[in-house]
Amino acid sequence: MSASTAAVPRYLQLLWGVEPTTRRGPKPALTIWDIGSAGVAIADGQGWDAVSMKSVAGALGVTTMSLYRYVDSREELQHVMLDIAYGEADPAWTSTGPWRTRLDRWAREVAAALVRRPWVVMVPMNDAPVTPNVLTWTESGLRAFEDVELRAQDKLSALLLVDGFIRNHVRQSVQLGAVDTRGTVTEDDGTYEATIARLADPKRYPLLLDTVTAQPATGGSYYADELDFGLGVLFDGLEKRFN
Repeated sequence: MSASTAAVPRYLQLLWGVEPTTRRGPKPALTIWDIGSAGVAIADGQGWDAVSMKSVAGALGVTTMSLYRYVDSREELQHVMLDIAYGEADPAWTSTGPWRTRLDRWAREVAAALVRRPWVVMVPMNDAPVTPNVLTWTESGLRAFEDVELRAQDKLSALLLVDGFIRNHVRQSVQLGAVDTRGTVTEDDGTYEATIARLADPKRYPLLLDTVTAQPATGGSYYADELDFGLGVLFDGLEKRFN
């Protein structure tokens, strides 16, 4: 094993194709992508909580112990799954237009990817992902600032800020029912506003009641409306910072 790969976890070596060729023993029956895809299929159908080393092994028809030839833990498995769930980013998203247009395209593609698989935002992030597909999203996002004179750290910080907002917004949308577990965006039915209007005392909550009663009774989308608002605020702030 070379010094350059000695400290790299095996699952990363497999994903990046840098596994030493001198490994002894029979040819593995599975690939790292088989394992990750099985985990993604379970999460798509049953949610993140249903994913375990045992459930993935069962889906593949192998023993749980056999998975440890590829991943050492559920945490490593989740990184493989996320890499497959995201897929590869399209460089065209951020290849043309001013930085704000490029970043908006990128941000909405991130949001769309998370909405397609809402379980992704429920996966605990214990460390920064360094898997091939996920890093193509970072590369694509950085391209939004290709012609902007910024420090390298400022570019990364801007991406982190936008990505953090999107992840939190999608997670909150799922928790509030604005996006269901299968990724369907729902329209507001007015229940929240109607309940407050019925129960809240105008003397105690005058500003809140004024606000909710000014909202349309139904229609609209919490997910879409708050995504537009949040990205607009972030981009306005970044524009002032850049200038």
